Amino acid sequence: MHSALVLNASYEPLSVVSARRATCLVLAEKAELLEDNGTVLRSESVSFPCPSVIRLRYMVKVPYVRRTALSRRAIFARDDHRCQYCGTRADSIDHVMPRSRGGEHTWENVAAACRPCNLGKRDRTPEEAGMRLARPCRAPRQSAWVVVALSGIPDTWRRYLPLAS
Repeated sequence: MHSALVLNASYEPLSVVSARRATCLVLAEKAELLEDNGTVLRSESVSFPCPSVIRLRYMVKVPYVRRTALSRRAIFARDDHRCQYCGTRADSIDHVMPRSRGGEHTWENVAAACRPCNLGKRDRTPEEAGMRLARPCRAPRQSAWVVVALSGIPDTWRRYLPLAS
């Protein structure tokens, strides 16, 4: 089943739901269809374009700032599946400041790495190991949870997500 991006009345991304749920919101007049994915949902008496992006007709208050959860999948997505030390395909994660030396498991201290670089660095900092990070480790942008949830962004969503531009 396809997924649909749900936007607040202010066009702020809220969540990703199934196309079926998005269709129900549009048919109940709680949301409006902004983009469809080109397929059609049919019943005995009704045909309806399958939603890809919908916007709620009312404002939903979001009481917190959504932050992408720290996970192996999210780290690989942030670092484009590339080792941050040598640029080859990453297959593990590395704590820049080793946990055994007080490094925390946070976005700012974790990088994607290939196995040879990770084993070569061992229990040292990059400076001590004579290695250099390709770019500093940072928490992803606010809407990166969408990329992590789907492993990619449909083209129809790109104009509604600040990270996709």
